This record gives sequence, C-alpha cells and structure tokens, in this order.
Amino acid sequence: MKRRLKRILSILLVLTVLALSSPAANAQSLPQRIYAASISEGYEKVPDSIDAKAALLMDVETGKILMGKDIDKKLYPASVTKIMTMLLTMEAIEQKKISFDDRVTVSSLAAGKGGSQIWLKENETMTVHELLKATAVYSANDACTALGEHIAGSDSAFTELLNSRAKELGMKNTHFDNCTGLDDETTTHLTTARDVAIMARELLKHEKIIEYTTIWMDSLRNGETQLVNTNKLVRYYKGATGLKTGTTSKAGCCVAASARREETHLLAVVLGSSSSKERFSAARQMLDWGFANYKTIALQIDKKLITQVRVINGVEDSLTPEISKSFVMTVKKGDEKKIETKIELPLDVKAPVEKNQKLGDVVLMIGKNEIGRYSLTSPRSVRSLNFKDILFRLIKSIA
Repeated sequence: MKRRLKRILSILLVLTVLALSSPAANAQSLPQRIYAASISEGYEKVPDSIDAKAALLMDVETGKILMGKDIDKKLYPASVTKIMTMLLTMEAIEQKKISFDDRVTVSSLAAGKGGSQIWLKENETMTVHELLKATAVYSANDACTALGEHIAGSDSAFTELLNSRAKELGMKNTHFDNCTGLDDETTTHLTTARDVAIMARELLKHEKIIEYTTIWMDSLRNGETQLVNTNKLVRYYKGATGLKTGTTSKAGCCVAASARREETHLLAVVLGSSSSKERFSAARQMLDWGFANYKTIALQIDKKLITQVRVINGVEDSLTPEISKSFVMTVKKGDEKKIETKIELPLDVKAPVEKNQKLGDVVLMIGKNEIGRYSLTSPRSVRSLNFKDILFRLIKSIA
C-alpha cells in the first residue's frame, strides 16, 4: 500500500511539473493597452468670428479638448508664461522647499524689470505670499522674477526649471527664455494653446492658487500699492477661477480663463487677439458654449460585472480585478444616459502576477462608439507555485 502511494505521488509530481512548463498556460493572456480617457481627439472648430491666432477649450478635470483652432501653432504667450511660474511656486511650497511666509530680499535684477510691476526696490523684502499675489493678480514682472530667484537661486536657473518642468508635462512645442513673458529681446520664447492648457490644468490641481487668481482687488505695503486683477472675467464671469492674462506687441492680447459650474471646470485659452476686449469676448464665448453643451460626470461601475480571473500555476487560484470607485468623463449633455459598460477580461492569467498588473479593461460605449477605456488591475501580487507548494498540495489532497 505504501509503495503504491509513493508511485501515485511520484506520477502526480511529474504531471504537475509538466503542467508548470506547458506553453498553453499563456493562451488566454490579454495584450497590454495604453490607458486612454478619451479615444479620439476630435473637437469642434473655433468659430471664425472669434478673434484669435490660436484658441482652445478644455475640460480641466479630464483634459478633453472640446474646441480648438491652431492649437499647436507656436506663438508668443506674453505674461501667460507666469502660469508656469505660479505652478513651480505652488509645487515648491507643497514640497516644503519654501513657504508662504518666507521673506524674500529683492535683487537688483528683479527690481529692474520693466512692464507691469509693483515697483520693487533693491533689498526690499516681501513674503512669498505677497509676491505670489502680485504675480497672479497684477502680473508683476518684478514680483515674478523675485519668486523665481527665491526658488532656484537665480533667474537663469529658474528659467531652466521652467523648461525642464514643461518637458516633464509633455509641452512639446514650448520654450521659455524667462519667467515673465517679456519678449522684446527674444524670438524663441514660444508656446502653443495646447501647451498653455497643459500647464494651466496642472496649476489648477493646486486648489490654493484659486484663492489668488480670483482676487479682484487687493493691496500691498499696508494699502499703499493697489492691485486690480488684469483678468476682467474674474469680476464679471459666473464661476470664474482665474487664470492669467498676457499682452505684448508681439503676442497681442492673450488669456487663459478658467471657470467652474457645479462639477464642470472649463479652461479657455486665447492667444493673439487684436485687443483686450476681443480676448475676453473670445474666452467668454468658448466657456459659454462649453457649459451649454458639455458636462463632467462621475460614472459608478457595477462591480458585479467584474468576474474573477483564474491564476494558472499560482499560489492563489483566482483574483478579482480592481477598479477605481468612479470614472470622471466629459460628455455632451444628454449622452450620460446613453453610456453602456463592457468588461474585457481573460479567463485566466499565468503566475506570477504583480500587484497593479493590468488584467483587462472597462470599456465605455455610446452606441458603437468607444468613448473611454480604463484598466482593470490586480489588487495584489500572486507568486508562482514552487516545488514545496506542489508537494504540500498533493499531500493535503491525498490525506
């Protein structure tokens, strides 16, 4: 009897080892796919009546472009550049490299900046909070330069940081020669409507900045220096959250204007308008159209639709893929009721499985059109069976 049991055990061990090396184990694995919240970049054309060399309307939450005109055309951005300065300032504060209460001593370089300014004097001190307010509200070039020097040590080093961060964000058609947007002595300080939207969207992730960009009137130096926001939409447009204007003879009149109504947060970028009135009119028209036609929604996925995936040769037999609690999407008003959910999962996957490894997709459809695809991932790692695991299982099954 003992000999017979040993022979059975030996045969089972051999069969198990052969199964582990079987090429069929990979038969049901899915190819990896790149995550995409939006399948295509189709967007409406900006009406010809809008006065701008380039323009774009984007949903801040999802990054979906709703309307555009020459969105990759390289243009001078003027003080819209300061969006990137504000972004690096907020990131430096968040990373605790600097604080709002830091006192900054103004350099001769910063004090000598022309254009829009708060007339800083060399060796004068102001807090980061005050300099950021002057930059966001009044577009002060001297305050902006002082911030950059405080963050990076010098104006040139800060400009390098601007370009490095732009590259990290995927701003493929942008080059900054300075942090202010002054372009009298440059022909290479250029960006695009798309790239402005990218950096503006990143800035708006820092909710604190809206406390600065929505100020209409304020003051510095105990009321001696008055600040009035250069972005008139902050006062007149419902739900305005900012963001930044810019004007030079080369750039024309520019604005990145953001506004939020209920769950929908939109951003209009206008570059190269012929007048200040036209840039605000263009931004207002695009924002009005966006709020009238689109909405941002959070979709809840029925987790009962997500079935288990068998794990071949793993220490666990199966896994239930994970999914985030909700998906945020930009849809045309009325289309939210037409969205259907399809789950794509393999029957099985071969061990080892890594934590957060992609196992399948949730596909969102309207009719025959795919409008979104999101990854289903493994909630934990599952290692492959080893010899000891197999032996233990066999002994347990025979006992």
